Amino acid sequence: MILLLLCLLATLLSYGLSGLIRNNAVHWGLIDIPNERSSHHTPVPRGGGIAIALVFMLLAPMLQWYWQSSPPLFLAIYGAGSLIAIVGILDDRGHIPAHKRLIIHFVAAFWILYQLDPTVATMSNIDDPLFWAITTGSVLFLVWLLNLYNFMDGIDAISGSETLSVALCAALLSWMLLPDHPTWQLLMLLASSVTGFLIWNLPPARLFMGDAGSAFLGIILGTLAIDAAHHSTQLFTSWLILLGVYLVDATVTLSRRILTGEQFYQAHRTHAYQHAAIRLASHGRVSLGIALINLLWLFPLAAAVALDILSEPLGLLIAYLPLLFLAVHFKAGVRLPPAQADSEI
Repeated sequence: MILLLLCLLATLLSYGLSGLIRNNAVHWGLIDIPNERSSHHTPVPRGGGIAIALVFMLLAPMLQWYWQSSPPLFLAIYGAGSLIAIVGILDDRGHIPAHKRLIIHFVAAFWILYQLDPTVATMSNIDDPLFWAITTGSVLFLVWLLNLYNFMDGIDAISGSETLSVALCAALLSWMLLPDHPTWQLLMLLASSVTGFLIWNLPPARLFMGDAGSAFLGIILGTLAIDAAHHSTQLFTSWLILLGVYLVDATVTLSRRILTGEQFYQAHRTHAYQHAAIRLASHGRVSLGIALINLLWLFPLAAAVALDILSEPLGLLIAYLPLLFLAVHFKAGVRLPPAQADSEI
């Protein structure tokens, strides 16, 4: 009952706060001006992610009180989530150079590992190569997920739909495997916080998420995925499967841009989902399609892996092969001819 009330409160607060941000966007300097990366041609208020982050961070302590403890997971979320949200807000209002943001991203990732992994906190396995491999891989995973969430948030409702579907699926798996751990309740709270904003972000979007939201969602989901790895490798692999659409599209796009000599760090509109939105002349169809892929394709495979019905490598292979095909089919990383790229949808 407490969780249900918290989720309802989160949705209402997120909706109301998102509307407040939208109405004051000009005064607060939160307007998204179209650029080379944009899939819209007119200025739109942004900063809706502030509502998501603020509501989630304000209500998460109530879950911590419910669990009658102060587990490292909450400390990891409070520290990293607050830092990334603040940096995102500042970036939405002005511009923080990419290299400075990246340094802060690595600080947040190390904070998460410091809280979640006792071996990182004590450096007890400092002479073990496996320790360094796992630590390095975890840091890179967190930083990459944070940034790719930002890269992928380029059309109406895409990151809201992605987060909502992934969070609900991951919550169900976490409830099945770790019913006495707060992960599944945190995911339900996150999904509810996103829902209130998503109402404003449905096509045609009246409010954008901004870096404050996309980066925040990336680091929170990454934190919960890394925490899952400390309980079950199968559950972590299930997270990788659920996040497959974003992971595959962003990775294929970045790889192709690097291989073709593109300046990959500059704003662009070459992701598979952006090409798909242009080809289908619709943001809504693409965002809905991604949510359906998550629910109908990736979730059953993630559940099969989590329940040890399917091996982890085979589950990833089956999940990712069609996603790779779609990324190639929609020309991820390929710059479209100007006439096509400039078309409005």
